[in-house]
Amino acid sequence: MTRSSGHTGDYGFTMSMFKKLQSGRVKWSSSIREYIRDLEREKVCIYCTSSDDLSIDHLIPKSRGGPDIADNAILSCRTCNSSKGDKGVYEWYGLARRDEIPRIVEGKYLKLLYSLHEQRGTLNMGRVNLSELCKTCSQGRLCSESKLTVYCLESVLLKPQS
Repeated sequence: MTRSSGHTGDYGFTMSMFKKLQSGRVKWSSSIREYIRDLEREKVCIYCTSSDDLSIDHLIPKSRGGPDIADNAILSCRTCNSSKGDKGVYEWYGLARRDEIPRIVEGKYLKLLYSLHEQRGTLNMGRVNLSELCKTCSQGRLCSESKLTVYCLESVLLKPQS
């Protein structure tokens, strides 16, 4: 959200928008922005820009309950798609590369995660419940920040299906 608005690194803006989202004063825009940007792109892998052996990647893997809808699909090469496997976007990129996630991918992905949290009634879980979230986190090895991060949003929802 901050990157798309030109406020990268502006913690005040981020928290202000988060609180507005949480209170319902603002809503996520639809995924139409990402859809239009995706249509305008060359037909190349969103992750590495290869034009070879393209396939559809589910941002939230189907094996982890991801819906089979356009908002959960992105064009990627089979190499990147295989490398990502059944990982979530943030898990796959990791902490060191989290700022390299393509804007279209992150926009679609955060809206999907938000929608899933909204459906499950977990939007109000936050810092107060962080230790509770950490106990259920499937990605503890990634997050050494001990604060609420996008990894928290992803990991509590994207447990592998049994």
